[in-house]
Amino acid sequence: MMIAFYAPMKSPNHPTPSGDRRMAQLLIQAMDQGGHQVHLASHHRAYDGVGDAGVQADIKKEGDRQALGLLDAYADDKIAIPHVWFTYHLYHKAPDWIGPRISEALNIPYVIAEASHAPKQADGPWDLGLRASERAIGMASMVISFNATDNGCTQPLLKSDARIAQVPPFVDTQPYAVAAQERVVYRGMTAGQYNIDPTVPWLVCVAMMRPGDKAQSYECLGQSLSLIKDRPWNLLVVGDGPAREQVETSLSCIGDRVSWIGAQDIESLPGIYAACDLYVWPSINEAYGMAFVEAQASGLPVVAGKTGGVSGVVNAPECGILVEPGNAREMADAIAMLLDNPKRRTAMAEGAQAYTWQNHGLNGAASNLNALLAEIT
Repeated sequence: MMIAFYAPMKSPNHPTPSGDRRMAQLLIQAMDQGGHQVHLASHHRAYDGVGDAGVQADIKKEGDRQALGLLDAYADDKIAIPHVWFTYHLYHKAPDWIGPRISEALNIPYVIAEASHAPKQADGPWDLGLRASERAIGMASMVISFNATDNGCTQPLLKSDARIAQVPPFVDTQPYAVAAQERVVYRGMTAGQYNIDPTVPWLVCVAMMRPGDKAQSYECLGQSLSLIKDRPWNLLVVGDGPAREQVETSLSCIGDRVSWIGAQDIESLPGIYAACDLYVWPSINEAYGMAFVEAQASGLPVVAGKTGGVSGVVNAPECGILVEPGNAREMADAIAMLLDNPKRRTAMAEGAQAYTWQNHGLNGAASNLNALLAEIT
């Protein structure tokens, strides 16, 4: 079927990498693999991170303009009329001003993947976006959820014949599987490129450097690792962003133990994961974390904060260890335990890879989405 796809938070073609952008790309890939034609209906970014009423009014105005333009294009046969409108990641800071209007005008099902609702934002700086998100969720034929913790506030907004469908976050496991088979090669290449001692365990985290939760996670990570400097290890930090200076300060406590890998494209990530031994991230206020899925698909055990939907992607204790978010001491102890026990680390690595391939792979996601789309059309 023809599917109109839209991601108001961040377009799949946005130049800045993030887990959000990656999930949008993977949804398109899964639907394409399922035999559907996916039309990227708009690149319009509806995100306002500040809470500026004027900015939000302009975002709405542009969304309205684009909706009218799409309706004209459909009417003139310039674009094939979709059978379904599919919006990914909708909430008060990034509402959908386009999809509901199109779906209503064309009388087609409106589907949301990853919707969240925060009633406490009522009458606040994002009230306009909150009300738009409430209306969108209220007209959805189905909400696909990657994080069960969002469902409690979303469920009451659904119409009587709509439901929430739980789908595990997923990746295309194939590139990670191929890279994992060449660990020695990637280890040597990475060691040479970044001048890292290949004889000590390598810890890795992959995360944007943004103020707020990401910066707090980096700070907690620095505190944790500073507690276990008596052990041999090196930390590879993959990512960049506006909070780079703050992150560098947060990790200055571990000195020359950190290697700055920088932002990497998706094609380079499997080799970097494959070169490492353990994925570490405090995951403060993390939704679920695409990097956890990627790391496990590469055969890395995980030490992470137990927050949001992280427990839904990290199969602890078989594949990793989850600790209290923000608890530097608890995280340090978990990392130290795995550094001191390479046999357990190896067993977790094997379990993580098998679990992810079985439960968070692209093939399973394509089948799941096919069944759900068939249910509403």
